[in-house]
Amino acid sequence: MAVRRALVDLTPLRISPAFRRLWIGRVVSSLGGQMTVVAVMFQVWRETGSTVWTGAVGLAQALPVIAFGLFAGALVDRSDRRRVYLVATAGQALCSVALAVQGFLGQVPVAVVLALVAAQSGFVAMGGPAFRSFIPHLLPRENVAAGLALNGIAFQAAMLVGPALGGLVLGWWGVGGCYLVDAVTFVVAFAGALGLPPMRPEGEPARPGLGGVLDGLAFLVRDPVVRAALLTDLALTTLSMPISLFPLVNAERFGDDPRTLGLFLTAIAVGGVLASLMSGTFTRLSRPGLAMLGGAVVWGAALALFGLSANPWAGLAFLAVAGAADTVTVVSRGTLVQLHTPNALLGRVGAAEQIVGRAGPDVGNMRGGLVADATSGTVALVSGGVMCVAVVVALGLTTPALRRSWRPGDQPTPVT
Repeated sequence: MAVRRALVDLTPLRISPAFRRLWIGRVVSSLGGQMTVVAVMFQVWRETGSTVWTGAVGLAQALPVIAFGLFAGALVDRSDRRRVYLVATAGQALCSVALAVQGFLGQVPVAVVLALVAAQSGFVAMGGPAFRSFIPHLLPRENVAAGLALNGIAFQAAMLVGPALGGLVLGWWGVGGCYLVDAVTFVVAFAGALGLPPMRPEGEPARPGLGGVLDGLAFLVRDPVVRAALLTDLALTTLSMPISLFPLVNAERFGDDPRTLGLFLTAIAVGGVLASLMSGTFTRLSRPGLAMLGGAVVWGAALALFGLSANPWAGLAFLAVAGAADTVTVVSRGTLVQLHTPNALLGRVGAAEQIVGRAGPDVGNMRGGLVADATSGTVALVSGGVMCVAVVVALGLTTPALRRSWRPGDQPTPVT
């Protein structure tokens, strides 16, 4: 019984056919999305041979989410969230079809590829907040954490399997084939959401335009739990994101062997998958705030130890621990945000989460690179990990509500 409770909680898939259909669509479309990431990077690098252009891919993905995310969240809080998600999913699929066409045609300017990537990211900015608002509609309060953990498994599995599948499809059918497969996966995601009932926000709809955005920001500032949850995420991403330092560490510890560079991200993903499979150990806890704080502290400490580790394989083990801690933090933070956000504000708060998740890692990787350039990779990793731990501890001490238990409240019967 103890082992069963430690494993991932599959209750949301059993009790809610609507969530099950949505989750299957999410799994399939996430795999396709990772294949497109590989295809875009491969195409841009092959056509330009420039790291500036490959870096511009990340910019094309992030800028629309940052620029339009909060306005998209306000739209989600004024509309039928199911309809918004369906429109966003259809838009992403059309962008993948356009990418496939240019991939098969060939000789298309790189700027056109980046424009299509940016357009698809604009639809992500709309669909992401809508998708985040579904779980409180579909699941009882006590199953929200388990539902978020299952979404985490879908993401981690896509991170592990998607790039490898993308490489195989690239070898068989080229970049056009990769994009076309991604377009087909969106059909599965669309079908998974098509049977959902209308999901209009409860309470007063968001004000149009900037007014609705400002109302959402006011809530983020006012609510101590949601504010601390997002600040915890910022501490992890902006202070201790290690990815930009991996090439340097690979050169120092593995002799700059290109075959070992991928091991760093793989180690983080393996830790994340293992934590997801054992997510029953933390999704059933009555204090998700403490779980979030503990996971964030372990993340920072593990990265500091990774920076200090002279043994390269021990360093990979510390990265796996960091990946597991990140999964605990992400699921617990999502639980807090879902349980403490009024239904009428779920779209705007979900958009804020999405923006933090997009912009924070970019800032953190830039911080790590600048510090390493001025000092060393070890200093950048250790200082980032220590600062992350310090900020998270301070947030825990100054936000007592994070340390309290929550009691499941009455929720409607899950939608079937």
